[in-house]
Amino acid sequence: MIRRRGLLATALGAPALAPALATPALAQAPWPNRPVRLIAPWPAGGSADMMARALAESASRHLGQPFIIDNRPGAGGVLGLQTLLNEGRPDGYTLVQMPTAAISHPLMASRPLFDPLVDFTWLIHVFGYLFTIVVRADAPWQSFQELLADVKANPGKFDYGTPGVGSPGHMTMEQLCGAQGLQWQHVPYRGSAEIQPALLSGSLKISVDTSGSGLVQLVEAGQLRVLAVMSPQRSKRFPQAPTFQELGLDLIQIGSGGYGTVKGLDPELTARIHAGLKTAMFDPAHLATIDRFDMQAVHMDSAEYTAFARRLYGQYGEVVRRLGLKLG
Repeated sequence: MIRRRGLLATALGAPALAPALATPALAQAPWPNRPVRLIAPWPAGGSADMMARALAESASRHLGQPFIIDNRPGAGGVLGLQTLLNEGRPDGYTLVQMPTAAISHPLMASRPLFDPLVDFTWLIHVFGYLFTIVVRADAPWQSFQELLADVKANPGKFDYGTPGVGSPGHMTMEQLCGAQGLQWQHVPYRGSAEIQPALLSGSLKISVDTSGSGLVQLVEAGQLRVLAVMSPQRSKRFPQAPTFQELGLDLIQIGSGGYGTVKGLDPELTARIHAGLKTAMFDPAHLATIDRFDMQAVHMDSAEYTAFARRLYGQYGEVVRRLGLKLG
């Protein structure tokens, strides 16, 4: 991809013209001074899409320019990233809600479409997903410790379901398997719409699910039970469910709930965009949306978010190599 930086000051003739041309060359236009395109790599209406829309509304209100949502669903978020790389410029006017596939896809693809540590600018992390360990309400395990003890005593007997190969829940569960010496089988589904009926029917015993997927209603109806959460703190919605860390498991999973753009941004522009999006992030209306979906506000600036992505890339890479995971 060719990047061009316009040069407003040129020596187009007499030296007397230079002072008049130099002044606008040194001035930087404020960001944003026109509408901003925000790519949401999901279908409209889901929890992640609603998070993007909430941020866009708050940013539009605080920054004085429209933030326009562009839904580009497909391949677990990869299509949205490809759209950014094909159409975005390092000017801050095309942003994307960063999916975890930005990290996991290159590790599993035979021909990676991008390098997550080279091809993107990780601008700001905003929210963390609430990942839960879920069983049917009448399951024999009253705690996650009981479940782990049963899995250890019966290697290869149990399956667990997630929304797909390389999903955050899958990666964390396989990290758990490696640390605890567990042997159970991963069953990939195409999202919560398939996982929850499988749990309710009894064809699946254990799942990793997010709270913004209709899980809350099933738990409140007494059909499903949450045994543990992967977040740093307990969930307000499921306060009885301990965190992995409380159980002595050194694992946290919040997914990648942030925003990025293409590489090559000027550092000052990166800082301005981060500052603007941080203002929108802490808008009460946006925080209320985070809370409504049982997520947690998790702020990271560009440097912290980049380091976070680098850490995940290393952790996921170990799992991918150990299991020999490949995209079909």
